[in-house]
Amino acid sequence: MKKYKKIVRLKPLDQKRFKFLYIFFLILIFCLFGRLVKLQVFNASDLQRRARLIQSSKTNSLKKRRSIVDRNNRLIAYDKPLYKLWAHPKYFKFPGDSINRVRSIEEVTKKLSPILDINGEILSGKFNNKMSGIKLLDRISEEKAEKIKTLQISGLDLFKYSQRYYPQGEIYSNLIGFVNDENKGSAGLELHLDNKIKVFNKSNYIKRGGDGTPLPDNSAPGDFISDYKSLGLTIDSKLQKSSFNALSKQVSKWKAKKGFAIVMDVNNGQILSLVSVPSYDPNKFWQYDSELFKGWYSQDLFEPGSTFKPINLALALEEKVIEKDGLVEDIGKIKVGGWTLFNWDKKGNGYIDYPKVLQVSSNVGMVKIMQNLDPSIYWDWLKNLGISENLETDLYESTAGQLKRKDLFINQSIEPAVASFGKGFSISPIKLVQLHAALANGGFEVTPHVTSTFKERISNNPKKQFFSSEVSKTVLKWMESVVDKGSGSGVKIEGYRIAGKTGTSQKAINGSYTSKKVCSFVATLPVNDPKYVVLVVIDEPSKPYAYGATVAVPVVRDIIESLIVIEKIPPKIKDHRTIVKKP
Repeated sequence: MKKYKKIVRLKPLDQKRFKFLYIFFLILIFCLFGRLVKLQVFNASDLQRRARLIQSSKTNSLKKRRSIVDRNNRLIAYDKPLYKLWAHPKYFKFPGDSINRVRSIEEVTKKLSPILDINGEILSGKFNNKMSGIKLLDRISEEKAEKIKTLQISGLDLFKYSQRYYPQGEIYSNLIGFVNDENKGSAGLELHLDNKIKVFNKSNYIKRGGDGTPLPDNSAPGDFISDYKSLGLTIDSKLQKSSFNALSKQVSKWKAKKGFAIVMDVNNGQILSLVSVPSYDPNKFWQYDSELFKGWYSQDLFEPGSTFKPINLALALEEKVIEKDGLVEDIGKIKVGGWTLFNWDKKGNGYIDYPKVLQVSSNVGMVKIMQNLDPSIYWDWLKNLGISENLETDLYESTAGQLKRKDLFINQSIEPAVASFGKGFSISPIKLVQLHAALANGGFEVTPHVTSTFKERISNNPKKQFFSSEVSKTVLKWMESVVDKGSGSGVKIEGYRIAGKTGTSQKAINGSYTSKKVCSFVATLPVNDPKYVVLVVIDEPSKPYAYGATVAVPVVRDIIESLIVIEKIPPKIKDHRTIVKKP
């Protein structure tokens, strides 16, 4: 059976309906075109700005400072990330709250107090009825800050900042210094090497695609790499602590004004330990007198006294005005230019050789020795040693020593006479260390320094030679006799060859000498292969019988004992055979 298709007759379109559709779509096209014009012309700059905010982000670095570490990478100073918590009660909302709901201060403090470990009432009291811009707390740890973030409370803002922290406290304070509340170096290396410690990271924009993928841009290589370098020191923290404890104990025992101790490598000027007492806690610097922030070991001057006698003997040998095996008569006093000069004990020692001059610390013997040297040549030597010049170092800015004018030194015989036993001129303790290092290393000048990078600045400079190798060895051997037989015997350690010289000088105040003293002792070891110089200076010990031998020598001994262990210095005997312990 055949199927027939149904025929549908077409009707003409309703004219009204057609006009309606035509007008509707025409209006729609005009609206879309108008919208396009508005977006592309009138709102273009605003949309572009908003797009950039979404597509790019700015990387801002904190005002950070490099960590400071010792030669074994032990932390001495570092930046600790902390947070400040600000509150805006009028915006307080918990996650899921409606737009119009505002949480109370009590509700927020109830959640905060367990995290901050602060009583809720105390925390609520910080708001003082203010509704915005309230600083609740600072120095919040990262751990607590993360817990606050997880609360997701609107109206709480955490501001991240860096705070300098010194884990070893007062042991390093006189060397490292501290930074103030604005994170600026204010004392010690933090101030003196501020530009080397500050981290100069740039703020940069990074472009991202819709899925957050970084897009290629014009950033230079390394623009987004953080600076994680540390400032390395030559200091050994174990030796630093040992030196600090030994010095503190002696300064307290003798009720002294202050004390200083240093250990330095005589061959390259690297400082292994540098401490001074009294000290302070750099983490709480605001609690201390600003006088403690001064690096007096390089900024204050003192008359070196008898610790300078070995230097003078080296000058006399260099100018060949004395022979190594010569003698000098010491009757206990000598008259020079109308002044009578005495030995420290006002006793004579008869005819003595030069090692004995050092052993008994004979002032009279030194005056007679240096009288053989022309005053003009003597002054030139002191000038050449850099007595009156600033010492280049990476420590505090050093103070130049004081040396009398040449015409005064030449024409007044008393001046070279008192200079022969370390009086009439002044130097910093750090300068005295440098000169004794030269005596120990064969006569060469070295630059004291505490930073590992400082050697790069001085490596290209030719070494200045103060003394010949032969003279240095001779004087060092004479200084060894001071430890074996003289005033430095308290530092003697079996199996080790140590050279040294004590010093006890009166302090001059307003041009007149007083009863106040500066006691010192300088030691070099091991004599068979000199590597270390140790200097201890203790200012104004107030008990009776205060001398270099009684006040400074015990500290040096304690330091050397620690140095031997830390540096693993093998024992030697004078015939250079190594002591071998039987199993």
